[in-house]
Amino acid sequence: MDSRVSARALTAALGGWRTREPAYEALADGIRLLCLDNRLAPRTALPAERELAAALRVSRSTVTAAYRSLRDTGHIASVRGSGSVTLPLRRHDPGRAGAGEGMLDLQQASPQAWPGLAGVMAEVAATSAALVSRIGYDVYGRRELRQAIADHYSARGLPTTSSQILVTTGAQSAIHLVGAVLLARGDRVVIETPTYPHAADALRRAGGRLVGVPVTTDDGWDLERAEQAFARTLPIAAYLMPAFQNPTGRSMSEHEVERIRAAAERSGSVLILDETTADLVIDPGESDDAFMRVFAAADEESVVRIGSFGKTVWGGLRVGWVRADVDLVRRLVAARPAHDLGTPEFEQAVATELLRRFPEVVAQRSDLLRAGRDAAVAALARELPEWRVPDVNGGVSLWVEMGAPLSAALVMDVRSRGLLLSAGPRFSVDGGHDRHLRVPFTAPPDEIDRAIGILAVGWAHVRESAPVAYTQGLDAVV
Repeated sequence: MDSRVSARALTAALGGWRTREPAYEALADGIRLLCLDNRLAPRTALPAERELAAALRVSRSTVTAAYRSLRDTGHIASVRGSGSVTLPLRRHDPGRAGAGEGMLDLQQASPQAWPGLAGVMAEVAATSAALVSRIGYDVYGRRELRQAIADHYSARGLPTTSSQILVTTGAQSAIHLVGAVLLARGDRVVIETPTYPHAADALRRAGGRLVGVPVTTDDGWDLERAEQAFARTLPIAAYLMPAFQNPTGRSMSEHEVERIRAAAERSGSVLILDETTADLVIDPGESDDAFMRVFAAADEESVVRIGSFGKTVWGGLRVGWVRADVDLVRRLVAARPAHDLGTPEFEQAVATELLRRFPEVVAQRSDLLRAGRDAAVAALARELPEWRVPDVNGGVSLWVEMGAPLSAALVMDVRSRGLLLSAGPRFSVDGGHDRHLRVPFTAPPDEIDRAIGILAVGWAHVRESAPVAYTQGLDAVV
């Protein structure tokens, strides 16, 4: 047994779980979704039945029946006298890698590989004799690639040297490493909510205590809450996605940038800027280079930028980077061997070549994402006109408001119909977002259209099964 979840923590994670009758099956589905989303890790001990019943304000028989249902489907095991524990996902569980052939998987929000990638890989493979003569990996990063990334920043308005660049094994590795170096257990970290959930997981694992600042599709960042969070908690760092934020698609205005920069400076906080979606401009007229100057007025020591090829080129190309002050880069290099020993040479050589063709890459991505976004918006307007769909001009997804707190129930329903999505609460830092659903538009238009059709069928079923309080839009759970 690796960990234990308290009744209070499980109750918060479940959110508005009572979305249908019987109540025990709604509770069981809520826990199943936490397992499928990896918000409950395998081998996690669940609260005792009496303890969870008290926290949820339901009868013990409801929890007993829910646990029985979870045992029947193989999601938990119970031993008399030892309690119940979650089990690893089975091969056929929706959500497990490789599960469910024919399933429409819109959980990752990653486009298919850039069409020219195979050709670039073939070109690099032709130089394999030179590549294999090297050690094969480098904790700092290949000099040619670091220089190419530095030149990429400099050409777009942010002067950078290769000594400010550390090459990593993707952006997730970069976030984890930066968190491990900057944070000690219990340090506060300001973070947007909703946000990229794997970043929140990495910062928590590094010991950070997350302080959520709301961001919405209509109003952007809650600046008053942000300023209060910086002033009250004096966070060591703040994790932000200032351009085409995932999942909302919102970008910071100059006013928002200035207010948050000033608040961070007053509290002495390091700004960790995730720019992995910043190149994904869809509509003409948007500046490709504006994000490079975001927070450029801040001191170099207080800004860390993270980028990767995961969204722009291919999720399978595990090459990312950190742009930071030279001293911090040295600290990251010193700490890195405890995490990994470097990024493979072959992938770095491919990435170096891709930067030479980057304008061609982002132009194709813009066309692909525009087609996907337009298909999603049109299908949602046709099939689910009561949902609120935001206008986005970049990024990878729509943060849709459904009008009732049924996100988790809908995601569970459509899984059984062949569609994999992540519920709104998965992107929450401190609970909530039960009324929202992230709808990625990275798949081909025909797949998106089919996915929206499945959502419409599932939504009708979920609304019909939900208690009256939910269909009337009430947030309270009885």
